[in-house]
Amino acid sequence: MTNPSRRGRERAATDQDIRRTARALLVERGPEAVTLRAIARELGITAPALYRYYGSRDDLVEHLRADVVADLAAGLAEDIAQLPDEGALQLFAICKGFRRWALAHTKEFTLVFASPAGDDTLSRLGEPFGRIFLAAAGRVLAMHDLVTPSNDVVPVELRDDLTSFQEELLAVLKESGATFPLEKLDLGVTYLMIQFWARLYGHVTLEVFGNYPIPFSKPDVLFDAMLADLAREIGLTAD
Repeated sequence: MTNPSRRGRERAATDQDIRRTARALLVERGPEAVTLRAIARELGITAPALYRYYGSRDDLVEHLRADVVADLAAGLAEDIAQLPDEGALQLFAICKGFRRWALAHTKEFTLVFASPAGDDTLSRLGEPFGRIFLAAAGRVLAMHDLVTPSNDVVPVELRDDLTSFQEELLAVLKESGATFPLEKLDLGVTYLMIQFWARLYGHVTLEVFGNYPIPFSKPDVLFDAMLADLAREIGLTAD
């Protein structure tokens, strides 16, 4: 293998500097502070010079968002690496790890999960966070007989959308190496997975932005109770 050219090494280093600076601005000041002009000012270069690497601010933010998602997934993978290969145990550990990360990285959470640039993150199932979440869900489907909605209780108006999502889920679950009876992933289970994510995401978002209707002195207890409720509803335990 030939060594990269000096120009290539300099370009890679500069790209790393740009992303590192963008991440620092994000953490310190929030998504709105991540602009090409601000990054150029921090690096001591002209803003037009950044266009050699990124065609627009949106292009840069998309790469930054991908970096954040990859870091989140890597952290969650590390969290569950020492756990038994048991779907429910890992799934709820991921849920708790996601909340823990969101509270510790509020600006990154805002960029990825609470801004127009990232509002379809879960639908990007092939991304690292989607893969690790769905791989655990696939193991749950394979190992447990869940209490799930029957297909006939799924609102008719939602079935076309859920069918499309179901196809994406199947593709990603197969790629993750999860083995489970395909017939288990019917519309009722797909509907359940959407509701599960909505409740998890909604709870974490309310907590991150301090929007609970009343203050709680022990929010950990509230979150754990929510997970226990979700688990009980589908015939699992969150412990």
